[in-house]
Amino acid sequence: MWATLLFGGTAALFLTWALSALWHLRWVRRLPVLNALLEPGRRCPAGANKCSIIIAARDEEARIERTVRHLLGQQGVEMEIIAVDDRSSDRTPEILRRLASGDARLVVKRVDVLPEGWLGKCHACHVGASAATGEWVLFTDADCWLKPDVIARALRVAELEGADHVTMAAGTVLESRAAQAWYLLFLTSLLSWFSGTNRDRPRSYVGIGAFNLVRAAAYRQCGGYQALRLTVIDDVRLGLLLRRAGKRTRSFLAGDDLMCHWGHTVGSLIKVMEKNYFAALDFRTWLAFAGVAGTVGVMGILCLGLLSGSVTGMMGGLSPFLLIVPSARLGRRLGWGWPCAVLVPFMIPVFLYSLINSTVVTLRQGGVRWRDNFYPLEMLRAGAVK
Repeated sequence: MWATLLFGGTAALFLTWALSALWHLRWVRRLPVLNALLEPGRRCPAGANKCSIIIAARDEEARIERTVRHLLGQQGVEMEIIAVDDRSSDRTPEILRRLASGDARLVVKRVDVLPEGWLGKCHACHVGASAATGEWVLFTDADCWLKPDVIARALRVAELEGADHVTMAAGTVLESRAAQAWYLLFLTSLLSWFSGTNRDRPRSYVGIGAFNLVRAAAYRQCGGYQALRLTVIDDVRLGLLLRRAGKRTRSFLAGDDLMCHWGHTVGSLIKVMEKNYFAALDFRTWLAFAGVAGTVGVMGILCLGLLSGSVTGMMGGLSPFLLIVPSARLGRRLGWGWPCAVLVPFMIPVFLYSLINSTVVTLRQGGVRWRDNFYPLEMLRAGAVK
């Protein structure tokens, strides 16, 4: 009796997850092409305003030049690029100065000392935004490359839909189908956030550091990076600040419109998320342990179901494969084939490990190590935006 209830409940859990993902996918889309956003006969966005692009760069000599050149190649938009060299010790300052000497649209700011009570990246973004003169501010990363018309398209969407914030989940350069499956499961966990913001649900918010385009007036009104100065997941919580200020967000899947080079393998993706997963739980140890215990319990039921030989047990044990359906649809929107979606159920234990790893590393260190700086856990818990 109890076994049947457990197996049936587990099957219902994954069925609900899969159906919910499919439902939310109705409002999760790629950024429209420029021709679909323009009035007939118009070659560039109507009323396009100046955009200030902020890059916080620390020891990015391998990628910063290509990143900046992609940004300088943006079409149909007036812009300035403010590259904040955040205490780099490699050739990043030299490369930025050379690029700035050849194009007046690039302005370089240097941070030599990190002020007390700030995270390094948050401070660098604050420095850049404080110097911005555009009607819009785009925060992007030093390892992200944009197609030439992406900013113009995002500005046009904001104009058409009355949005103050446009964000995109970046595409990634992945070396295996397993890494693609990991990323599909990660995006699946964000579908309700994207759907909620695109439907203007009052409690929904999202922000992605690879592409956070914000109306400058809205950014200043919500407090910006001054409020986020001790927030590890600053990109997401910028979306929260904007929602609290009553601003409208539109969120998209970037696919190959915006390629980010922050992880290529499953192992490197886990490492990138090491500082983020526990932070997303506001460093609440009890919540992390509850999540781990719940996931381990479900996985145990799945294994018992497969070993039981009963029809109900097999239904419960195989129910994670229901996630293949929404994952395949999501992968198709990203231009990927279906085989990577088949591997998505096998990434659930990997996500469990990612949470355990993030929690254990943070607790063992007593804080977060980020960009060669250490931030104590007590400071992060007290100062982060929640």
